Amino acid sequence: MVDTTTSRFKSVCVFCGSSAGNRDCYGNAAVELGRELVVGKVDLVYGGGGVGLMGLVSRAVHSGGGRVVGIIPRPLMAREIAGETLGEVKVVASMHQRKAEMSRCADAFVALPGGYGTLEELFEVITWAQLGIHSKPVGLLNVDGYFDPLLAFVDKAVAEGFIPPHQRRILVASADARSLLRELEEYVPVEDAVTSRLAAVWEAAGELIQ
Repeated sequence: MVDTTTSRFKSVCVFCGSSAGNRDCYGNAAVELGRELVVGKVDLVYGGGGVGLMGLVSRAVHSGGGRVVGIIPRPLMAREIAGETLGEVKVVASMHQRKAEMSRCADAFVALPGGYGTLEELFEVITWAQLGIHSKPVGLLNVDGYFDPLLAFVDKAVAEGFIPPHQRRILVASADARSLLRELEEYVPVEDAVTSRLAAVWEAAGELIQ
């Protein structure tokens, strides 16, 4: 489990589906991740829903005594929040504000299995890392090989010259929560001259995500 004497994270943002998927392994992984965060005394930042994997990971953290921060756009509250709402809920006006606030509040990002929304959130923070907007680690909890096709696509993009080989390291993947959090702890940000120049531009413009 996360070593609380060395952990550098105060909070982790988890992207995940509002569905639990068709197999128990996905829900089990969400609960496992929540428990690992509790042991590491790491806050959960997530999309604010109470259903699917979002509900499972938030309940695991909350029931273990951890801090849960849900960030949700006002138009989606009725659709995404079902049953008991746990922890703190921050209501924002739009999806763009939701992602910006989730990123601001987190020290690292983890994607559980999910659909379009999960992938959109994941790739946005990967792109921000590529551009030097942030240097926070990004991880995939690759439950039973769920993300194998996605990782194969990324490797194809590297091979075809669309992603620089050193930037492949932006994305960390592991099959279990404990190993993934350990790898994220050990992550060294990817930097190059272009990324550094872009980061300087963002910071000068006052748009750097902390």
